[in-house]
Amino acid sequence: MNIPMIIFLFILIAGGLLGLEIYRELHHFRVTHYTIESQKFKGFSRDLNLIFLSDLHNRVYGEKNELLLQAIRNEKPDLILIGGDMLVGKEDASYDIALDFTSQLPEIAPVLYATGNHEQRMRDNPEIYQASYADYRQQLKDRGVLFLENGSCRIEAGTVLLEISGVELPSASYKKLKKLPIQASDIAEYLHKDSVSVTEDSVYRILLAHNPAYMNAYKGWGADLILSGHLHGGVMRLPGIGGVITPQAFLFPKYSGEMTKEGEQTIIVSRGLGTHTINIRLFNQPEVVSICLKRSENKK
Repeated sequence: MNIPMIIFLFILIAGGLLGLEIYRELHHFRVTHYTIESQKFKGFSRDLNLIFLSDLHNRVYGEKNELLLQAIRNEKPDLILIGGDMLVGKEDASYDIALDFTSQLPEIAPVLYATGNHEQRMRDNPEIYQASYADYRQQLKDRGVLFLENGSCRIEAGTVLLEISGVELPSASYKKLKKLPIQASDIAEYLHKDSVSVTEDSVYRILLAHNPAYMNAYKGWGADLILSGHLHGGVMRLPGIGGVITPQAFLFPKYSGEMTKEGEQTIIVSRGLGTHTINIRLFNQPEVVSICLKRSENKK
């Protein structure tokens, strides 16, 4: 066998294996576990477990998403946080899958839902989407889901207050090859809240911010924990590098599908659960993010 034939066969086999791996990753998810410790958690009576979901995009795992629901139940969460894009914002796309799945989550734990660009697109253009987002949101609210659309809520956890905010950026912030000059002061304006006071030792602030491209603004605003999604893990992930490309067509984003600790702030970007338009994942399995806020009496 000559060398060109060997090379051809190698490429053929490698391509087939990569194709199988892409198929596998498009149809199977994992549960990714992270643990966070903070001086502020000394007031907890016990550890708290959070589930973070993002970018389902109407994906189905098992009949009526039962595999996904069972995986969430198994984590025994105290709170479920949604980071947006559970549906697909296209004229011909139904929201029924996202509605059926999300409406069952309050049976597991309280649910807080911050929007992504797909929900925003549908809400802001009712003439295109026949006001379907208003129906979707109302049905979920009727089932107990709390929407955080540039809003916040506080939840007592022992002597600690968890303050959870969901920020919505302007729709232009999602345009291809464009990044707006968004600052920490803009985040405060969107949320109608000043930047975090460093003296608020009993308040742990969690910011749900769909697009991680503006992470410096989120950090500057002062959240203790920032939860983002949107990038679908960067489509393909390379060892030591991370995600390859963003939906805005920027290469090698700094935050794309991992947990990063920067000083006292923690950043978690979910790789998401689904895809749309570009239905490819490679070395980038969909994920449910499970977060343990760990009580630590001895942390100084």
